[in-house]
Amino acid sequence: MKIYTKTGDDGTTGLFGGTRVPKHHIRIESYGTLDELNSWIGLIRDQDISDSSKKILIKIQEKLFTVGALLAIDPKKEKLKNGKDRLNIAKIGDEDINLLEQEIDKMELNLPPMTHFILPGGHTTVSYCHITRTICRRAERLVSQLNDYEPVDPTLLSYLNRLSDFLFVLARKLSHDIQANEIKWIPEKQD
Repeated sequence: MKIYTKTGDDGTTGLFGGTRVPKHHIRIESYGTLDELNSWIGLIRDQDISDSSKKILIKIQEKLFTVGALLAIDPKKEKLKNGKDRLNIAKIGDEDINLLEQEIDKMELNLPPMTHFILPGGHTTVSYCHITRTICRRAERLVSQLNDYEPVDPTLLSYLNRLSDFLFVLARKLSHDIQANEIKWIPEKQD
C-alpha cells in the first residue's frame, strides 16, 4: 500500500465507504484529534512509568484506533448491501468503559483525597498526562459537536469522557509515585 495517493491534493479526504468530504469537516476534525490524542498517549507510555501503566495505555491506544475507525465511516454507508457492518471490528462497549473505571478506582486507592483543584505540572511526565487529558476533552467536544449533525454511538462519548478522567487520575498517580509536589489552586480572596 502506497503512503501517498494524491487523492487528497484537492483538500478532500475519503471516509470508509468512499464518500469524499473536506479535510476540515467536523468528522475529520474528530478522528484527527483522536489521532493526536493517541500520539500523546504514546509519549506518556514512553516515559519511565510502571509496566502495568504501559499495558493499560496500549489497550487505550488500541481502543482509540477503534473509535477513530468508527468515526471514519459515512453513517449512510455503515451497512453493506448484505446488511453486515462495513467494518467488521469489535465496537466500544460498556466493558471498555468499565475497565477505565476499574483502573481509576485502583489508582485512587493510594492517593490522598482531592480538596482543591490542582495546577497542571510538577514533573514532565505529569505534564504530558495533563496535556493529553486536555486533548481528550477537545476530542470529546468535537465528537459531541459531530453528534449534533450526525448521530454518533453514545458509548464513544462515554468512553472519551471516562478516558479524560483516567488521564487526570493517572497524572495524580504519577505525581504520587515520583513524589512530585501537587500545587493546589487556592484562589485569592477579593478585598
